[in-house]
Amino acid sequence: MVRVMNESDSPASGSAAQTQPISPAPPTTPCTVVWSQGRPFVLESGAGRPRWMGMDRHGRPQALTGDELCRRGWSYRRAR
Repeated sequence: MVRVMNESDSPASGSAAQTQPISPAPPTTPCTVVWSQGRPFVLESGAGRPRWMGMDRHGRPQALTGDELCRRGWSYRRAR
């Protein structure tokens, strides 16, 4: 049996098919603090590439690039 899709069945019309908007680029000022997924991250800029340092859910250090931070989403304020 073959099912024919009409306009109301299109994946673009469903809420599950909608993607999350990409966050704007994070700030580039050293020592800036942003929040991502309920955890703070601080921008470190030493020798080499700048990185966002924070902790994972187990308390281990976690380094993110600016692109990774954008994909995860970030804000200047902690989500409540």
